[in-house]
Amino acid sequence: MAAKFELKHTESGEFTFNLKASNGQVVLTSQTYADRKSALKGIESVRKHAAKDGNFERKVASNGKHYFVLNASNGQIIGKSQMYASAATMAGGIASVASNAGGADVNDLTAK
Repeated sequence: MAAKFELKHTESGEFTFNLKASNGQVVLTSQTYADRKSALKGIESVRKHAAKDGNFERKVASNGKHYFVLNASNGQIIGKSQMYASAATMAGGIASVASNAGGADVNDLTAK
């Protein structure tokens, strides 16, 4: 299975997407968007900004787990990762987003 974006509705009727790696694991979750068009622009923003390592902000949560945030060039948060046990596994998540986002297809679950 190839990496893919999954676009879906939230419980409140807004839109969000996940980037799933080829193993099906979610590696990035977007913010919520009011409409489908904005969410699709968000996916394009991930594709554009994931290619530059400087757009990834590496963080440590209060529980000691590691995660990253992908920022647009204007500083706006595009998406966040899951929590990782170590900085090394977080680095693997960043590498997955960087290598997969550009060519990932969109599975639009909102159109069904």
